[in-house]
Amino acid sequence: MVSTLEALRAQASALFRAGQFAEAERISGDVLMALGRYREALARYEAALALEPQLATALYSSAAALRALGRFEEALTRARAALARQPTAHAYFQQAGALRDLGRFSEAVASFDQAIALEPNYVEAHTGRGIALGQLQRNPEALASFERAIALRPAAAELYNNQGNMLRRLRRLPEALASFERAIALQPGLAMAYNNRGLVLQALRRYEEAAASCERALALQPDFADAHNNLGVQQYELGRPAAALASWRRALELQPRMDGVHGNLSNALRDLELPEEALAESELGIREDADSAVNHCNRGNALFDLGRFAEAIASYDRAIELDPRYALAHFDKGLCLLLTGEFAQGLPLYEWRKRLGSYAMRASSTRAWLGEKDLAGKTLLIYADQALGDTIHFCRYAKLAAERGAQVVLAVQPQLRALMTGLGVRIVTSGEQPDAYDFDCALMSLPLAFGTTLADIPAAVPYLSAEPIKALRWRRHLGDAGFKVGIAWQGSRNRIDVGRSVPLEMFGRLARIPGVRLISLQKGGALDQLRAVAKDLRVEVLGEEFDAGPQAFLDSAAVMTHLDLIITCDTALAHLAGALGRRTWIAIKRVPDWRWLLDRADCPWYPSVRLFRQTHRGDWGGVFDAMQAELASLAGT
Repeated sequence: MVSTLEALRAQASALFRAGQFAEAERISGDVLMALGRYREALARYEAALALEPQLATALYSSAAALRALGRFEEALTRARAALARQPTAHAYFQQAGALRDLGRFSEAVASFDQAIALEPNYVEAHTGRGIALGQLQRNPEALASFERAIALRPAAAELYNNQGNMLRRLRRLPEALASFERAIALQPGLAMAYNNRGLVLQALRRYEEAAASCERALALQPDFADAHNNLGVQQYELGRPAAALASWRRALELQPRMDGVHGNLSNALRDLELPEEALAESELGIREDADSAVNHCNRGNALFDLGRFAEAIASYDRAIELDPRYALAHFDKGLCLLLTGEFAQGLPLYEWRKRLGSYAMRASSTRAWLGEKDLAGKTLLIYADQALGDTIHFCRYAKLAAERGAQVVLAVQPQLRALMTGLGVRIVTSGEQPDAYDFDCALMSLPLAFGTTLADIPAAVPYLSAEPIKALRWRRHLGDAGFKVGIAWQGSRNRIDVGRSVPLEMFGRLARIPGVRLISLQKGGALDQLRAVAKDLRVEVLGEEFDAGPQAFLDSAAVMTHLDLIITCDTALAHLAGALGRRTWIAIKRVPDWRWLLDRADCPWYPSVRLFRQTHRGDWGGVFDAMQAELASLAGT
């Protein structure tokens, strides 16, 4: 760049000495353009045109300066004047650029084509053509233009960056990643390539690497608003909502009207259990774009967290009105209706989960069954489509299908296969699903298929059982002393768990009840909390062998058969205890998962379960005060 500028300056000086003042002014303008001093450059071009009004080079160069200053209509006029005087490749290029700036992409492509026809190796024209084609969603053609530019200038990092962006759009993610890696290798300081590499890694769900790439972009360019925004998305996916919140707020500081950031902030605030602030952010998003279905859905979610369900449904309805194909709005409305007991309306909407990218759903087939066809004598493949607790909860429906005369094949997560063997149907894992079957159905779609209502939930328990040998072993281990209470305080560390887990210290008041033994049903990282709580919280740990094998919950089920009571937060262990028909108390957050419904202490899914609910968001103290009083009475008897 330095040598180029010096050469231009020397050329301008020589032209001045030779008396070619107009061309000297034009070249002086080119020097200023290269330095980013666009207004001064335009003044030089105007000076050149004052001396020689038909100087084509000054006409199309002034078009470039006007484009840089955002004066696109004037730039187009100047480029056309240059073409009228001398139809060169550079004049066509500036016309094409101005047309692209004005959103007239088809015309821009035609003008870039004219530039290339005159100068086939015009790298910038091939690049500009690719960008315009991308705006027209003519992505394969755009990619071809970028690849032609690379063939002409293979050491230009920016060109690989353009190629990578188009490959990412075409979902050719490994190739896109390679393009960005090449751009970075050629120009290690190219912040945009690090940012774009982060987006590809994000699409590949390699969130840690994606965040590191965006952090590198920000180290190179701290005011890079898009990189702050993208880093926030990656932090959010990594379960770091506070960090995401900071990144998104910085993005808004740098670019106050950045699309979608208020919605992102709303989601992070929800995860931080700050629904009032989440609502405020969602409403800011609506204020900026009232026709965004996403913004209205975000508002509905914040209202849902606040327990304002009628208003939430109104927001979801508005989102659906704006975008009838917006799956998340349909799904979230379904959750709201299910929570309020409106199964007839909610269960069909729950099917929209199958269109959400976050659910690894089995591909729909012509054999899909939702209750409309007779099952007698037919083979029905039921496949688990959500988490372990969901499989434990809804596997009961496999027995209903068998009662209708179906040969049922239940495909479950590999770690649940042994637990499910007592259901009385054929159990396989997802990798063993048979090719020969008549119908298939997602496990979580069975309540809809069977027309479940709040009044006729199939609640016969137990429908799972413990292995007798394991049960005998754990009976000997536990002994008969005391009132044995199995406890679980932490669920999976993911977004779904927000607000569900209980601080372990809450169980301290239960531990002080005479005769009560608290026995941990947790394993892994949850046990780390035991080291941090007060020593007077006595919790028995069942050892490293507890549920240590590849099959999940076998020891848990065996232990539960010998407990007097199970107290747990909303986690898979709660469903296991209910499925075994064991006496269970579940600590429920203020606005719970839909299956626990609202404002009732009983659980229609599990007759042996009692629900202890927060009366105020985050108030576990009140929940455990009530449990303490009940447990003291129960243990005393």
